[in-house]
Parts: sequence; structure tokens; C-alpha cells
Amino acid sequence: MSEIPTTNTALPGFEEMDLSREILRAVKDMGFTEPSTIQAKTIPLMMAGADINAIAPTGTGKTCAFGIPMLEYVQLNDPRVQEVVLAPTRELALQIGEELTALARHIKGVRIVVIYGGQPFPKQLNALKRKPQIVIATPGRLLDHMGRGNIRLDAVHTMVLDEADEMLNMGFVKDVTRIIESTPQDRQLVLFSATTNQDVLTIAWKYQHDPVEVTVEATQKDRPQITQYVISSEHDDKIDHLLYLLDADVYQRVMIFCNTKFMTERLTSRLNKEGYDAQCLHGDIPQSKRNAVMGDFKKGKFPILVSTDVAARGIDVDDVEAVINFDLPNENEYYLHRIGRTGRAQKHGVSFSLVTFQESVRMDEILKYMIAHPAPLKFEDGVLRLEDGTPFFEHI
Repeated sequence: MSEIPTTNTALPGFEEMDLSREILRAVKDMGFTEPSTIQAKTIPLMMAGADINAIAPTGTGKTCAFGIPMLEYVQLNDPRVQEVVLAPTRELALQIGEELTALARHIKGVRIVVIYGGQPFPKQLNALKRKPQIVIATPGRLLDHMGRGNIRLDAVHTMVLDEADEMLNMGFVKDVTRIIESTPQDRQLVLFSATTNQDVLTIAWKYQHDPVEVTVEATQKDRPQITQYVISSEHDDKIDHLLYLLDADVYQRVMIFCNTKFMTERLTSRLNKEGYDAQCLHGDIPQSKRNAVMGDFKKGKFPILVSTDVAARGIDVDDVEAVINFDLPNENEYYLHRIGRTGRAQKHGVSFSLVTFQESVRMDEILKYMIAHPAPLKFEDGVLRLEDGTPFFEHI
């Protein structure tokens, strides 16, 4: 095993990371010219074999940060499962699968499989019979296949828990523990989170070996460039304000978030009646249809997606121009996940929150959460501002 590099030196570029020609070609094909901070810090550590506990904001390139090393040391002639990525949601698992497939486009013989709840077992069983070296899965469905003898993890070299904080918050602690304990004790374990919590620390303490802590705060380079607006509105006027924003015809791809399935359907129906091409996503929609809707949105086949928080994590569309919170989220961190759907790939984005008088208390709670969040914020003349002096919230 090579010496673990220190993290206090100048951050390397892709060409300085001793990556294969195949990976460098794929990175170039994907339009990346230089690594993000989390990629520059994490890739050399993973390539050196270190266990890592990484804390980084959403939208900073975490998938490539762990995907590139996994593809670099996969043994193509070994038909056993060597690399495993656990994700909290089906949407995120599919997104990771797409990105790893893009990174592996020039590597002949690599087999990647995504398995998740809601997809038929026979289809997944057929995929597993192809002897994938890399498996991306949600915890429950992976355990189902393990229990049926369809998959073994005794040859796993690297396991990644993506969005570990969210996965463990969702009640997957026992499932994740059982999966980790099914892998060799000397495997590499890498945790990626947006925040940390006691469950993440417990997993790290029990199962990692001398882990390296990597914390990446949202810098001017990595932080999504999002201008955030708060629009004061009466409840009955929210739709009018929403139509006003859409009628401006400035944004070609928009995500609108609601808190309930009922509201997503009601709002989508109203937008359709007003002549807007909009579709909705929520938890009661069959997975196959959800995949089709998400695929069409990514391809630009319709401009407006109305969703519950089922899509706040796991959607990776680089050119979402605006996010609109029709309802404020019930959890403070979901505000970050929602608005993080725009301003990706170093593009500028904008978010609007329609806030009634009754919701102003929730908005204050979100504001306090953002103040406490590690993003670089400061008060100046009574206004919360970013490092460059830009107002964090703007009211219109």
C-alpha cells in the first residue's frame, strides 16, 4: 500500500493524480477541467487505501470523488463484487449509477449494477448474474438479495456510504451495520455526509481503521451560486405569485417543491390548465413512472417539475435554473437540499420561497439554521451576507 498523502499541500489537478488514460478521457468527456475541492482532497487518499470520513456540502462533486478511485482499482478479471456504494434513496442510487457508468465508458469489462426497492426482483437477479464488480444499492434491497443468496460481499475491497447522515437518520442503522459486517474486516470504508451526527460517528468508530477526516466547507469555488429570494404572500395568493414568476419566461427549467402528494398533484393540474407543461413526482407514483418522469426532465422534454422531497436528494440536473418553494420544508436541512438542485456545475441559480405570515416563523428557523451552518456567512448592517458581501436572502 502506498503512503497516505498529507492534506496540507497544494491540491492536485486530475493530471497530477496518477489516473489512467481511460478515466482522464471520461473526465474530459464529462466536461470537467479541474477537480472540485472534495475531489482533490479525497481521490489521492482513497487511492492510497485510507478510510475516510468526509463532510462536504451538496453539489460539490462527491460521486466522482469516490467513483474515480473505485474504478481505478477494480480488478476486471475478478467476477466477485469488489466495490459497494450504499445510498439512502432510489433516486440517488440511480444517479450514482449513471455517473459511474459515464466515468467507466472507456474501461472495457467493468460491470456496474444498481439495485433498489420497487424494481422487480427477476430483473435485478438477471443483472446480478452478469457478475458485477461494482454494486450500488439501497440498504433494504441489498439485504434482501443477500438473504436470498443472490449476492456475497466477502470479496469487497471498498464500501462507500453516500449521504451517510441521511441514510442513518432514515432508520437504516441496523441494515447498514449488517451489511458492513458482511464485508471483510480489512476493507476500505468511506463515509460521505453533508452534516455529521451521532450515528455517523458510531459507524466510523466501530468499523473504520484510523480514518482520515476530510471537511470541505462551501468555498467561493465550490459553493453553489444561488441567489435566494423570499416572497411574502397570502396563502390564497401563492398560485398567483407562482404564475407571475413563471410568466416572466426567464427560466427554462424549474423545480417546484411542495410538502404533500396532494399539493403536488393539485398544483401540477393547475399549471397544466394554465398552459404550462409540468409533471409531478411523489412517493405514491410507481418507480417505473418516476424513473421515466425524471429521465424526461433531465432530457429537457418538459420544463417544470413539481415534487415532494422525494426528489430533493438524488436528482442531478446541471441546468435547473430556478427552485421555487411553494411550501416551506418541515425540516431545516431540506431547505438546503431543495435549493441545491440549482446552481450546480458552477452555474448561477436562483431560488424563491413563497412565505405566508404563518410560515414566517419557519423561515426564521431556516435562517437560524443557515447562520449555524458551516457555509461562510456574516452579519453586515443587519443583513446576513456571504463572504463576498452578497445578501444571503433577498426580499421582493
